[in-house]
Amino acid sequence: MRIIAGTHRGRRLVAPKGVHTRPTGDRVREALFDLVGPVDDASVLDLYAGSGALGLEALSRGAARCVFVDTDAAACRAIRHNLESLALDEGLVLQRDATAVLRAESAAGRRHELVLLDPPYERWEALAPQLAALLPAVVAPSGLVVVETGARVEPRLPLDLVTSRRYGSARLTVFTDVARAPLPAS
Repeated sequence: MRIIAGTHRGRRLVAPKGVHTRPTGDRVREALFDLVGPVDDASVLDLYAGSGALGLEALSRGAARCVFVDTDAAACRAIRHNLESLALDEGLVLQRDATAVLRAESAAGRRHELVLLDPPYERWEALAPQLAALLPAVVAPSGLVVVETGARVEPRLPLDLVTSRRYGSARLTVFTDVARAPLPAS
């Protein structure tokens, strides 16, 4: 697995061993960032981060900072290793539950321009209600939420749907909160 684009293009990433992590493939990562567009100076929240490939890709493409969240100790070690080997200081790794982090980010008033969600495919249905309740409070005005699920799942969140596309066994669904977006200056 490698970084696809940006300042660290072509650099290798490590992923934790075992069955708990399913790294997002290169093709799907490339498609995700094609859908999202430029991430220059964005604050990114990478939930269910696994190897950190999505957030690391965002940092390589110019994001200002990324908070990586995963409960698995091996995944957090892999992310820290990747940050160190790429000499990226803009990453913070939290070994915590995603919903607890969403509550903390909301309570602290922190908002992110890009929120990446890549939970285990089989857990989406169980996680969706909690995520739906917590996500809107951490999305910056005009920010994006990208959800990766199995191809047959069509996630729903209380945000505006931008697009949903299948890539092999994966689906990427992009949401935004245009209702909270600032009005253009007259």
